[in-house]
Amino acid sequence: MSTTTTPQTPAPAPTPASDLIGSGQEGGIRDQVSAYLQRVRGGDMGGLPAIAGFVVLCILFTALSPYFLTERNFANLLTQAATLVMLAMALVFVILLGEIDLSAGVTSGVAMSLFVVLSDPGGLNLNWILALLVSLITGIVIGMFIGFFVARVGIPSFVVTLGLFLGFQGLQLIIIGDGGLYRIQQPEILAIQNSNMPDWAGWVMLVVMIAISLATSLLDRRRRTRAGVPNRTIALMWIRLVVIAVIAGIVIALLNQNRGTGFLAVSGVPIVVPITLFILWLGTFILDRTRFGRYLYAVGGNAEAARRAGIKVVGIKWAAFTVCSFLAVVSGVFSASKVGSVDAAFGRDIVLSGVAAAVVGGVSLFGGRGRLIHGAIGALVIAVITNGLGLLNLPGGVNFLVTGGVLILAATIDAVSRVRSGGSLIRR
Repeated sequence: MSTTTTPQTPAPAPTPASDLIGSGQEGGIRDQVSAYLQRVRGGDMGGLPAIAGFVVLCILFTALSPYFLTERNFANLLTQAATLVMLAMALVFVILLGEIDLSAGVTSGVAMSLFVVLSDPGGLNLNWILALLVSLITGIVIGMFIGFFVARVGIPSFVVTLGLFLGFQGLQLIIIGDGGLYRIQQPEILAIQNSNMPDWAGWVMLVVMIAISLATSLLDRRRRTRAGVPNRTIALMWIRLVVIAVIAGIVIALLNQNRGTGFLAVSGVPIVVPITLFILWLGTFILDRTRFGRYLYAVGGNAEAARRAGIKVVGIKWAAFTVCSFLAVVSGVFSASKVGSVDAAFGRDIVLSGVAAAVVGGVSLFGGRGRLIHGAIGALVIAVITNGLGLLNLPGGVNFLVTGGVLILAATIDAVSRVRSGGSLIRR
């Protein structure tokens, strides 16, 4: 009597985490962490080096100076960094294309020069809201001008913006006058950097942040479900929300402590913080969840391939330079509010720091890789360096040396990670 045996089908090999995520299958937390670590080992580090540098610098300066981690210095650090954060976010839009805007600083200078001349009580005495609107429109026009020559005519952005960097310094002299200085007279503008929200408003801001983050995450999950694309485990969403709530709660609690001197009580979140966070959220939404954002990354990754895919490369570049110049003017408003005045040299020295902040934060100079939050983190790193070295009473030259060294290190990490991830340093 013979026995018939059915061949056994071998059990399938376990799917690696990276294949699991890449194939669209939903993975658990362990799979997500494993996939992330594989991406890091492959060179896709994002803002991880900048975050690590920020933490290390904070620990270092806290150990070296008893004044670094105090309520007053923490609030000062946020207001000092706001201008650079906004400028870095502005430059991210063009750096993602592999382009550069060397005129962003003086663009804000020209716009704010127009603002103070138009709104000066001893001059035209125009309503400050209308004068501010003129300044913002000026930034848009300048951005469209740059975009025309870069995208339509084909002149390298370095050449166009370098020419404007030199020319706009002369335009500022014409508008304000050689050696002239205008003080900001509008209390609403001065309040942006020099006033704080009530203590309760900070907690309201936190609730709004959590609500928006939750709504955005749930909307994304619904959209992916409708499109037939599996979602990541929902536990990651809750972990992210908890991390945001804890970190933001600590920051708000620290800022709500009295940091005044004598009989003057000063507390609360600086007004500039929610303004910056709103623009950060809006810009991130545009880059991550709109067709313009997807096309921007595509053009930055490979402009010729994007053109063959039907993307209007000229329009994307044009729009990116327009957004950059507009946000550069917003950074100028922050700077004028902090300093309280505008002169003929306004905005001349900050643009290179803005480029450095974006690169330090993890935005690739080769284009196509980086996020808006990376520019903000890089700006905070540079602000911490400046603030910490100032507290240690070190010479100003040391600040430039350290910042330059950090920039070279960040650019090196970017180049090495690009090679490890399969990219090329040769641009055609």
